[in-house]
Amino acid sequence: MERTVIHHARRALLVALALLALPAPAHAGPRLAVAAAANLSTAAEELKRGFEAEHPGVEVSLVLGASGTFFAQIQNGAPFDVFLSADREYPAKLVAAKLASPSDERVYAYGKLVAWLPPGSTVDLARRGLAALGDPSVRRIAIANPAVAPFGRATEAALRAAGVLDAVKGKLVLGTSVAQAAQFATTGAADVAFLPYSLTFGKGLSGGKVVPVPAGLYPRVEQSGVVLSTARDPGLARAFLAFVAGAKGRAILARYGYGLP
Repeated sequence: MERTVIHHARRALLVALALLALPAPAHAGPRLAVAAAANLSTAAEELKRGFEAEHPGVEVSLVLGASGTFFAQIQNGAPFDVFLSADREYPAKLVAAKLASPSDERVYAYGKLVAWLPPGSTVDLARRGLAALGDPSVRRIAIANPAVAPFGRATEAALRAAGVLDAVKGKLVLGTSVAQAAQFATTGAADVAFLPYSLTFGKGLSGGKVVPVPAGLYPRVEQSGVVLSTARDPGLARAFLAFVAGAKGRAILARYGYGLP
């Protein structure tokens, strides 16, 4: 009985958090609620504006966050229409749970992992690779929480493949999303941050040093979008996902450093 009560309370909390994140409707026209991975923060507004320009009267409400958090909210009934994940695993789980159709899921971009160093940093990642993270001058390393963020898992995989994960594990500072990991680095709370390349185009990060993580060190980050079975207007939701994965959406995503399928 107690376990059931806790489960229902957790479910209600997740849905309430999702509802709070959604902005209040500004007009009575068609509206899409889109849950988007935090790595899309630099591109999402441009995608929103482009779609709205093609669909006058439609309002796209964007909520940015960790893909794993959105997955849990959607499982518990959060009122999103489209989910743009930072991986393919969470959308696949939604399809398996009958919360989306396999025909409504598609890969829209490939994410790229980089190390971001603040201006003036002397950490020589470009020459020494990830082994440089073992230097005493590197006290804290910001990454997104691997439990909810695909780029956090990619970072762990890269550190493991480079043979440095055990040596630096005590230095890791976990952000709730890649956006918080970036915040740790830009505010001086970390000496280096592992981030999606797309985020480095954003305000506050453009002045730092960006060092690509070799693609062979981590699994390819396939970013997938899915129309949810609870979408209020499935046709409009499919049109949005088609825009993101289509020529205009691809052009926007390419400008922010994404690889394209």
